[in-house]
Amino acid sequence: MISNAVSIPDDELEFTAMRAQGAGGQHVNRTESAVQLRFNYRRSPSLPDFYKERLAGYSDGRITQDGDILIKSQEHRSQLRNKEEALERLRALILDATRVQKVRRPTKPTRASQKRRVEGKKSRAKIKAGRGKVKFD
Repeated sequence: MISNAVSIPDDELEFTAMRAQGAGGQHVNRTESAVQLRFNYRRSPSLPDFYKERLAGYSDGRITQDGDILIKSQEHRSQLRNKEEALERLRALILDATRVQKVRRPTKPTRASQKRRVEGKKSRAKIKAGRGKVKFD
């Protein structure tokens, strides 16, 4: 479900149907089309340790202290489409948490760029110096 290498079985995912919030009239008041997905990554035997470590250090409001990932979907009128969207959000969250950032190597500015910067500062200084009061002798 997550990627080609990692798959989460359905028995590790817990879906809860509920009534959606907000406007929608009679349909939203009578149907339980909203879905909450709960997945505990710490207790998941199918998730590799690398993923668990990255999720533990990831800062996101949808991840609880106990290791539960809570995702609520109520965009669609259909419970099935909300379920699919919640799964896609879970997939995106896990992939985002496990994405390895490139290490930034600091570079020095070139001599030409340093020269352009100083020339720009000098020209601005001349413009500002010309703004003073005019003195009459």
